[in-house]
Amino acid sequence: MKEQLEKAMQLRSEGQLEASNQILVELVRLYPQDALVNYQCAWSFDVLGREREAIPFYEKAVSLGLAGEDLEGALLGMGSTYRTLGEYESSQRTFRKGMELFPDNRAMKVFYAMTLYNLQQHPQAMEILLQCIAESSSDSEIQKYKRAILFYSDQLDKIWE
Repeated sequence: MKEQLEKAMQLRSEGQLEASNQILVELVRLYPQDALVNYQCAWSFDVLGREREAIPFYEKAVSLGLAGEDLEGALLGMGSTYRTLGEYESSQRTFRKGMELFPDNRAMKVFYAMTLYNLQQHPQAMEILLQCIAESSSDSEIQKYKRAILFYSDQLDKIWE
């Protein structure tokens, strides 16, 4: 199994997405209770633009006890996929879980902000994005105004008199 899994991941990295997906679908058939195989299969559907087919594999991978960096990637992928399918509440739940487990993952926060935007929660989305920019940008102008950006990030609607 390990060799086939590595082959599928290599094919994906080489852009041979269909071939990678075919191997992973077969691996899931042979090893349906393997969390990593389910995660990689979900990912393979996602990169093919077949998001709806990815969701059950993400869900199963997580429920089977995927852990560590793979769980982090699966939660980000699943949350993003839910969002692209218009399943915003599921996306929000998934990202909240991901941010609770992986609080330092800024990409997770950015994708969560996209979901908040879709849920019409614009102030919260902007706050998260501004904080991510202020905390991670190496741009000298951003860094020069970091304190101000962070200060205003949750006060965008306040009018100062």
